Amino acid sequence: MAAKKILVVFGATGVQGGSVVKAVLGDAKMRESWTVRGVTRDVSKPSAKKLESLGAETVAADLNNTSTLKGAMKDAYAVFAVTNYWESRSAEVEMTQGKAMADAAKEAGVQHFVWSSLPEVKEHSKGVLEHVEHFDSKAHIEQYIRKSGLPASFFMPGFYMSNIPGGMFRQAPPNNDWTFALPIPGSTPIPLLNTADDTGKFVKGILNNREKTLGKRIYGATDYYTIDKIVKEFKEQYPEAGKTAKSVELPHDVFKGIMMKTGAPEKSAEELLQNMRLMNEFGYYFGASLEESHSIVSDKLTTWKVFMQMAPAFAELK
Repeated sequence: MAAKKILVVFGATGVQGGSVVKAVLGDAKMRESWTVRGVTRDVSKPSAKKLESLGAETVAADLNNTSTLKGAMKDAYAVFAVTNYWESRSAEVEMTQGKAMADAAKEAGVQHFVWSSLPEVKEHSKGVLEHVEHFDSKAHIEQYIRKSGLPASFFMPGFYMSNIPGGMFRQAPPNNDWTFALPIPGSTPIPLLNTADDTGKFVKGILNNREKTLGKRIYGATDYYTIDKIVKEFKEQYPEAGKTAKSVELPHDVFKGIMMKTGAPEKSAEELLQNMRLMNEFGYYFGASLEESHSIVSDKLTTWKVFMQMAPAFAELK
């Protein structure tokens, strides 16, 4: 019997990486030919122990310490690599981390590197939106990987559904009406992703279709939902709570003010505003279709309707 291929998952205790570990180890067919090595900074924490209980090996590595990456990727066939911009709020730090993972993977002879990427906004918007740093830094790492010759595919996660219930869509004063408030019109399409459950479904599709996905971008979203549709489905699901539910288009400065009140620095507030503007003015994926990306996925993707029913913030609603 052939030896199993090793999949190394960075950020294995995080939302995207954790989803990949669960999806691969939860699939009996994939377990026949793959083993999973989850990479985390601290293998003694409960979230790492939980991965081990699923059948993953865990190893400690730090993205800021290049020397630890080599051991983490030893004998790996495939790698899922992800970074967290918001931890440092620095494009420079994120790019250093991403390039270090790519370099270590190339040195280790990795055959399939799956990079969690995002579109380049400054260039594609012709400089109109020049501060969406957490997109651009990932896009620059993608460019670096493409030039390096490392065999790679690029997973592009959509807008996290988890940002909506109780966050962007919440009860607002004075009447406690459920209000979805964003600085963009209700007709704006948003590609929604149930990140915790569905990232792994897309990455499984990428791994199972290596030849088809090498060099390709896979758009990770169930569908494009307008803000108005998100509210409409909420009203249908929760007729009582939904009676007065509505979407509100916030003035840009008001949105920034709200972000800063929650502790975001002015620079990050402007970045998040431009991130929202991207969806309305250019499109999150600049108009790309999801059809080809869906063609490699064999598991059912989570709809907004289903996600609502699992959302703790909506649990008591009727």
